[in-house]
Amino acid sequence: MNDARTEELEVTRVDDDALTAAELQELKALLRDRRDGDVAEAQRMAESLGVLLASRSESTADDEHDPEGPTLSSEWSRLQALRSDAAHDIVAVDAALERIRRGTYGTCLRCGRSIGVDRLRARPTAELCIRCAVAVES
Repeated sequence: MNDARTEELEVTRVDDDALTAAELQELKALLRDRRDGDVAEAQRMAESLGVLLASRSESTADDEHDPEGPTLSSEWSRLQALRSDAAHDIVAVDAALERIRRGTYGTCLRCGRSIGVDRLRARPTAELCIRCAVAVES
Protein backbone atom coordinates (compact mmCIF):
# COMPACT_ATOMS: atom_id res chain seq x y z
CA MET A 1 0.00 0.00 0.00
CA ASN A 2 1.31 3.47 -0.74
CA ASP A 3 2.04 5.92 2.08
CA ALA A 4 -0.93 8.21 1.35
CA ARG A 5 -3.39 5.30 1.55
CA THR A 6 -1.78 3.99 4.76
CA GLU A 7 -1.92 7.47 6.28
CA GLU A 8 -5.61 7.79 5.31
CA LEU A 9 -6.40 4.44 6.96
CA GLU A 10 -4.51 5.50 10.07
CA VAL A 11 -6.56 8.70 10.35
CA THR A 12 -9.78 6.74 9.87
CA ARG A 13 -8.74 4.26 12.56
CA VAL A 14 -7.94 7.05 15.01
CA ASP A 15 -11.28 8.74 14.32
CA ASP A 16 -13.10 5.41 14.85
CA ASP A 17 -11.48 5.17 18.28
CA ALA A 18 -12.66 8.63 19.36
CA LEU A 19 -14.66 8.74 22.58
CA THR A 20 -18.42 8.91 22.29
CA ALA A 21 -20.31 11.60 24.18
CA ALA A 22 -21.57 8.98 26.64
CA GLU A 23 -18.05 7.64 27.26
CA LEU A 24 -16.74 11.16 27.75
CA GLN A 25 -19.49 11.91 30.30
CA GLU A 26 -18.75 8.61 32.10
CA LEU A 27 -15.03 9.43 32.29
CA LYS A 28 -15.69 13.01 33.37
CA ALA A 29 -17.88 11.75 36.23
CA LEU A 30 -15.17 9.22 37.15
CA LEU A 31 -12.57 12.00 37.25
CA ARG A 32 -14.78 14.26 39.37
CA ASP A 33 -15.45 11.43 41.84
CA ARG A 34 -11.75 10.66 41.98
CA ARG A 35 -10.94 14.32 42.65
CA ASP A 36 -13.51 14.47 45.45
CA GLY A 37 -11.93 11.35 46.99
CA ASP A 38 -8.44 12.83 46.67
CA VAL A 39 -9.51 16.07 48.33
CA ALA A 40 -11.15 14.15 51.18
CA GLU A 41 -8.03 11.98 51.58
CA ALA A 42 -5.75 15.04 51.63
CA GLN A 43 -7.96 16.63 54.29
CA ARG A 44 -7.89 13.45 56.40
CA MET A 45 -4.10 13.32 56.15
CA ALA A 46 -3.82 17.01 57.11
CA GLU A 47 -6.02 16.37 60.16
CA SER A 48 -3.98 13.31 61.11
CA LEU A 49 -0.79 15.32 60.75
CA GLY A 50 -2.27 17.96 63.05
CA VAL A 51 -3.11 15.35 65.66
CA LEU A 52 0.35 13.83 65.34
CA LEU A 53 2.00 17.24 65.65
CA ALA A 54 -0.01 17.93 68.80
CA SER A 55 1.03 14.61 70.32
CA ARG A 56 4.64 15.25 69.39
CA SER A 57 4.62 18.62 71.12
CA GLU A 58 2.90 17.20 74.22
CA SER A 59 5.15 14.19 74.50
CA THR A 60 8.50 14.15 76.23
CA ALA A 61 8.88 10.41 75.72
CA ASP A 62 11.64 8.97 73.60
CA ASP A 63 9.46 7.31 70.98
CA GLU A 64 12.46 6.52 68.77
CA HIS A 65 13.28 3.60 71.05
CA ASP A 66 9.71 2.52 71.85
CA PRO A 67 9.21 -1.16 70.91
CA GLU A 68 5.41 -0.75 70.90
CA GLY A 69 4.97 0.47 67.35
CA PRO A 70 5.97 3.04 64.77
CA THR A 71 7.77 6.14 65.88
CA LEU A 72 6.16 9.54 65.57
CA SER A 73 8.77 10.42 62.94
CA SER A 74 7.97 7.40 60.78
CA GLU A 75 4.24 8.05 61.15
CA TRP A 76 4.81 11.69 60.15
CA SER A 77 6.70 10.56 57.04
CA ARG A 78 3.98 8.07 56.12
CA LEU A 79 1.19 10.62 56.46
CA GLN A 80 3.15 13.26 54.53
CA ALA A 81 3.72 10.76 51.69
CA LEU A 82 0.01 9.91 51.53
CA ARG A 83 -0.91 13.59 51.53
CA SER A 84 1.62 14.28 48.78
CA ASP A 85 0.27 11.38 46.67
CA ALA A 86 -3.26 12.80 46.96
CA ALA A 87 -2.03 16.27 45.98
CA HIS A 88 -0.20 14.90 42.93
CA ASP A 89 -3.29 12.97 41.86
CA ILE A 90 -5.45 16.10 42.19
CA VAL A 91 -3.08 17.86 39.78
CA ALA A 92 -3.31 14.93 37.32
CA VAL A 93 -7.12 14.85 37.56
CA ASP A 94 -7.35 18.61 37.06
CA ALA A 95 -5.12 18.29 33.97
CA ALA A 96 -7.40 15.55 32.59
CA LEU A 97 -10.50 17.66 33.25
CA GLU A 98 -8.81 20.56 31.46
CA ARG A 99 -8.11 18.29 28.45
CA ILE A 100 -11.81 17.40 28.43
CA ARG A 101 -12.68 21.10 28.45
CA ARG A 102 -10.29 21.78 25.54
CA GLY A 103 -11.49 18.74 23.59
CA THR A 104 -8.14 16.93 23.65
CA TYR A 105 -8.93 14.30 26.28
CA GLY A 106 -8.35 10.77 25.07
CA THR A 107 -5.68 11.82 22.56
CA CYS A 108 -2.09 10.75 23.23
CA LEU A 109 0.07 13.77 23.97
CA ARG A 110 3.06 12.08 22.34
CA CYS A 111 1.76 10.60 19.08
CA GLY A 112 -1.75 12.05 18.69
CA ARG A 113 -3.48 8.67 18.46
CA SER A 114 -6.54 7.76 20.50
CA ILE A 115 -5.73 6.48 23.99
CA GLY A 116 -8.71 4.13 24.04
CA VAL A 117 -11.69 4.02 26.34
CA ASP A 118 -10.58 0.85 28.17
CA ARG A 119 -7.24 2.42 29.12
CA LEU A 120 -9.00 5.62 30.19
CA ARG A 121 -11.43 3.67 32.35
CA ALA A 122 -8.48 1.98 34.05
CA ARG A 123 -6.35 5.16 34.19
CA PRO A 124 -8.59 8.17 33.61
CA THR A 125 -5.65 10.56 33.97
CA ALA A 126 -3.64 8.80 31.23
CA GLU A 127 -1.91 11.20 28.86
CA LEU A 128 -0.29 8.56 26.66
CA CYS A 129 -1.60 5.64 24.65
CA ILE A 130 -0.33 2.19 25.63
CA ARG A 131 2.25 2.14 22.83
CA CYS A 132 3.78 5.47 23.88
CA ALA A 133 3.58 4.66 27.60
CA VAL A 134 5.57 1.47 27.01
CA ALA A 135 8.07 3.33 24.83
CA VAL A 136 8.59 6.02 27.49
CA GLU A 137 9.10 3.43 30.24
CA SER A 138 11.68 1.49 28.22
